[in-house]
Amino acid sequence: MNSKYPKDSRTTLTDLVLPSETNPLNNLFGGELLARMDRAASIAARRHSRRIVVTASVNHVAFNKAIPLGSVVTVEAVVSRAFKSSMEIFIDVWVEDRESGLRSKANEAIYTFVAVDETGAPVPVPPLEPETDLEKERYAAALRRKQLSLVLAGKMQPNDATELKALFTK
Repeated sequence: MNSKYPKDSRTTLTDLVLPSETNPLNNLFGGELLARMDRAASIAARRHSRRIVVTASVNHVAFNKAIPLGSVVTVEAVVSRAFKSSMEIFIDVWVEDRESGLRSKANEAIYTFVAVDETGAPVPVPPLEPETDLEKERYAAALRRKQLSLVLAGKMQPNDATELKALFTK
């Protein structure tokens, strides 16, 4: 199976925040943003694997900045690491200033998707070859996050988490 690059999966969704999507403070509902991020991540995972994909977990979400009614919101998703059948997707959320047009980062998230066949059984995905410094940082960090998750779930012994151990033995 040939390697793919993060740019092959890059997905950008841009939309407007409408009144029905806001809370009493006239900011975008967190759940609405989660759904938008899930859709963008799903497309990125599908582009990488060219298979049916399912959300396996939402590993991290940071709601750093409220997104007000009428804002233009851009969700950018890209595969940051591919494992056997799973893919970590890094998501950046940007809000555009209505007057200046300048974009600022509002939120970020990390989702995990699994590629499956028509019966729902996991299938292999292509390896990922990061190119930029940011892609390489996210790629390396993805293995540490996976090992931490496995240790916390009791599916990996802490002594076997080599990448995590390396953080503490330098």
